Amino acid sequence: MIIDDCHYDVIIIGTGAGGGTLAYKLAPTGKRILILERGDFMPLEEQNRSNVDVFKRERYHAPEQWYDNTGEPFSPQMNYAIGGNTKIYGAVLMRRREQDFAAVTHREGISPAWCVDYGEFEPYYTAAEALYKVHGQADQDPTEPFRSSDYPFPSIESDPQIAAITGAIAQQGLHPSALPLGLTRQDDDPTNDSEVSGVLPAVEYPNVTLKTKAKVVGLHTNSSGRFVRAVEAEIDGKPYLFLGDLVVLACGAVNSAALLLRSANDCHPQGLANSSNLVGRNLMKNLMTAIVQVSSKANSGAFQKTICVNDFYWGDADFPYPMGHIYNTGGLLTDVIFAEAPPMFSVLAKFMPGFGLRQLATRSIGWWIQTEDLPNLNNRVYLDQHKLCIDYQPNNTEAHDRLAHRWIDVLKSLEKQLDGFPVGTIHPRGEIPVQVMANQCGTCRFGDDPATSVLDRNCRAHDVDNLYVVDGSFFPSNASVSPALTIIANALRVGDHLLDRLA
Repeated sequence: MIIDDCHYDVIIIGTGAGGGTLAYKLAPTGKRILILERGDFMPLEEQNRSNVDVFKRERYHAPEQWYDNTGEPFSPQMNYAIGGNTKIYGAVLMRRREQDFAAVTHREGISPAWCVDYGEFEPYYTAAEALYKVHGQADQDPTEPFRSSDYPFPSIESDPQIAAITGAIAQQGLHPSALPLGLTRQDDDPTNDSEVSGVLPAVEYPNVTLKTKAKVVGLHTNSSGRFVRAVEAEIDGKPYLFLGDLVVLACGAVNSAALLLRSANDCHPQGLANSSNLVGRNLMKNLMTAIVQVSSKANSGAFQKTICVNDFYWGDADFPYPMGHIYNTGGLLTDVIFAEAPPMFSVLAKFMPGFGLRQLATRSIGWWIQTEDLPNLNNRVYLDQHKLCIDYQPNNTEAHDRLAHRWIDVLKSLEKQLDGFPVGTIHPRGEIPVQVMANQCGTCRFGDDPATSVLDRNCRAHDVDNLYVVDGSFFPSNASVSPALTIIANALRVGDHLLDRLA
C-alpha cells in the first residue's frame, strides 16, 4: 500500500455535476483539496457527436459490467472521464418546479417532500445558471418557478423546421418554451459541462490536486466508525491511500452507493453510513421514451435541442395527475441516449424503403417525453459478492403512457398544418432500457430523521461526521425535469456549508 505523503483538508471523489462544481466552489479557500477521478480527460472529438457513429452504442458505455434483476450482465451507458456524465448529457439545465419540493400525489403513489424548499434552492439555482452559462427565456413556460433574476444568456434559435413546429404547437393552445441549455458558444466545444465550468477553473489554484485514472475502491474509518480517515484507490494497478479531514462522494447515484456498501466494516456491517438500511435503495432515473416524426424534408441531423412543452407537467382535464415534460431531441445523429433506440429505425425503414441509417436520421424529428418515477425501496443498487447489481422496475407508467399518447395526438394535429410531414404515418416510440443511467438519483436520500434518510439536510452522512455526498444520490424524490441543474445548485449550497466548516 502506497500512502500519499500529503494530508488533505478535503478529498472529492468524482468530477461530474456535483464533484466538479464543489471543487470550483472550494478552490479559492486555499485549503488542500484532492480530486480523484477514475477516468481521464475526454478527447474533444468524442464530446462533439456530429456523425452517425453515435449509433455504435458501445462508444458511450463504461468498460465494465453491471447486472440487472434477472442476473444478466450489461454495460451501462455511463461516462468515466473528467466531467463525468456532463460530457454526454446534452446540457439541459432546468429548475425543479416549486411544487416538486413538496409532497405530490401521483396516480401510482406519493412523491415525498424534501426537507428544504424551493426558496432555499432558488439563489443557488441562479448561481448555477450563471456558472454554467445557461441560455433560456423566462415567462414562456406556465410551470416556470419564481426566479430572482432572468437567465444569464438569451435562448438559442431553433432550426427552421423546429421553429415551424413550435408555431404549430402554439396554435393548439399550448406553450412551447425555450429549453434552458448550458453552452459555452465555442465552435469546437459548444456544450458547457463540469470540466469546463468546475474542474478546469479549480485546478488553476495551486492548492488543488487532480489525480486521474484513480478508481476509489474503499473508505476507511477510525476505530469508532464516526470519521473517514483514509480513501483507498487504485492507480496504475497499485493501491494508494489518501488521508483527509473531509471526504465528499460525487461518483453518481449508483457508484456512490456501491462505494458505501463496499466500505462495510465492524462499525458499519451493512455498509458505511447505512444504519437506516437505505443506502442503495430508492434508485430513480426517470421514465424516458423517444417518439419519432417522419419528415419528407431532410435536415442536418445535428441541430441543437431547443424547445420544451410543460403544459401536461401537472396533468390535464382527463388525467388530474402529473404526467411530465416534453422536449425535442435535437438532431438524431447527436443524441447519445437515442443511440439506445436504433431499432425504431427498422420501423421507419418500412415506410421509407431504400434509405440508410443516416438518411433515416436526417428525415426524422425526435422528441423525448420524460416522467417522474417514484421512490421504491425495492428499486436499488446492491452488491452480490463483487458484482454490482441494479434491481429496477419502472413505476408511474400509466402517467408516462398517457403523456406519450397525448403528445402523439398533438403531433398528428400539427402535421396536418405543416408541409413535409406525411399524414397518417405512424410515430415509432422506444423506451430507454435499464442500461441507460441518465438522470440517476435517490440512493442516499437526505432528510432530518436518521431512521428514514442517509444524509442530513447539508448532505452529510448521519452516521459519519466528515462524509458528504453531492451527486444525485441525495434526492428523496425525482421530478419530470432532468436533475443536473439541481445537483449543481446543491453542490454550491453544500459548498457554503463546507466553507463555514473549513473556516
